Amino acid sequence: MHTRLITTGCGRYALLAAIGCAVLLGGRGVNAAGPSVARDVEYARVGAERLALDLHKPAGGTRAPLIVWVHGGAWRSGSRDSMPLVALVEQGYAVASVDYRLTPVAPFPAQVHDIKAAVRFLRAKQAELGIDAKRIAIAGDSAGGHLAALVGVSAGVAELEGNVGEYAGESSAVQAIVDFYGPTNLTTILDQSTPHGLGVRIPALQLLLGGQPEDKPEVAKLASVVTHVDANDPPLLIIHGDQDPQVPINQSHELVGKYEEFKRPVEFEVVHGGKHGGDEYHDAPRIEIVRAFLERIGE
Repeated sequence: MHTRLITTGCGRYALLAAIGCAVLLGGRGVNAAGPSVARDVEYARVGAERLALDLHKPAGGTRAPLIVWVHGGAWRSGSRDSMPLVALVEQGYAVASVDYRLTPVAPFPAQVHDIKAAVRFLRAKQAELGIDAKRIAIAGDSAGGHLAALVGVSAGVAELEGNVGEYAGESSAVQAIVDFYGPTNLTTILDQSTPHGLGVRIPALQLLLGGQPEDKPEVAKLASVVTHVDANDPPLLIIHGDQDPQVPINQSHELVGKYEEFKRPVEFEVVHGGKHGGDEYHDAPRIEIVRAFLERIGE
């Protein structure tokens, strides 16, 4: 079961060939050849740290709509190998699953700087990669949902743009956001959390922020999605379980409220009985909700 709330408002990188198949966020018309994957595409370096992505490409055609996928893992673990949107690739979307510096390597805002560098790289290389840089959505789950939403609402915020990568002249803006149960307000999340949630979130925030939100209020505010919402932000889809023991669903309610305040388009899919992750978030009905959302944005 689910409940849906919809609110609408007024040079040096070796690239593997990539092809796609649509000019809108709604991908159509794939052929029978099957999708492919260009793995380990380097998009930037930070010192000795090499940053890479895997580009999952639909069959046939050119200029596929793109989804940038950001993995979860409490900001401190996980990798681009975890990419649950294969069904969307089969329906004509390219998906770039990105790695970023994890918090044991670098604290916030390194993660956002890296993901924005990936967006700029993908936009700069759109012709070679066969993607439509005018149709870029960003999506992620858990900590990846937080980062995806933060990237999506912070285009042009100097502290979050960073200087990673070689394509500073390209925009890091995206045209849509899909947030699977991500934190949105790091200044309130601990007060909303269960004891189990605190056991996960306190050490994760310590690594991310270099301290707890009460000790690092300005950093916590900068890292909070709700801080940056304004009247120019792209349409947003949130999918969150009402029994999530790690990221309270109130975090998503806060972000929905901010979007409504600024009269921005937002859709909220509540998974009744849904916990933190699981197959139900990427099953056929939810994938169809994501596809339909992206197609509406592309119209």
